[in-house]
Amino acid sequence: QVQLVESGGGLVQAGGSLRLSCAASGTIFSLNAWAWYRQAPGKQRELVAAIAPGGSTSYTDSVKGRFTISRDNAKSTVYLRVNALKPEDTGVYYCNAVYGYSGNYHPEYDDWGQGTQVTVSS
Repeated sequence: QVQLVESGGGLVQAGGSLRLSCAASGTIFSLNAWAWYRQAPGKQRELVAAIAPGGSTSYTDSVKGRFTISRDNAKSTVYLRVNALKPEDTGVYYCNAVYGYSGNYHPEYDDWGQGTQVTVSS
């Protein structure tokens, strides 16, 4: 059974940075594309960044140039570096394996982790 454990969130001022981590187990990590999702208060979960098995990346427009997704297959971990944070980046960040293709990814697993809270103050 897959387990996803997110960490690295916190309370930061606008303009600050964080590095989020997601450790995965129970899956063949290197074969999957992986993505970070964000759920803002009162809103649906949205995909913000994805990375394919070969390393190609894609981002939603609102985070391009500020967020960087990366992966370490040896550690079965996917990272999200978030820079120049804005109050609208506030939310709970989750990771999941994804299937599909850039611009049309879907979460692989029904069981999500607990997420990590990012709160950006203005």
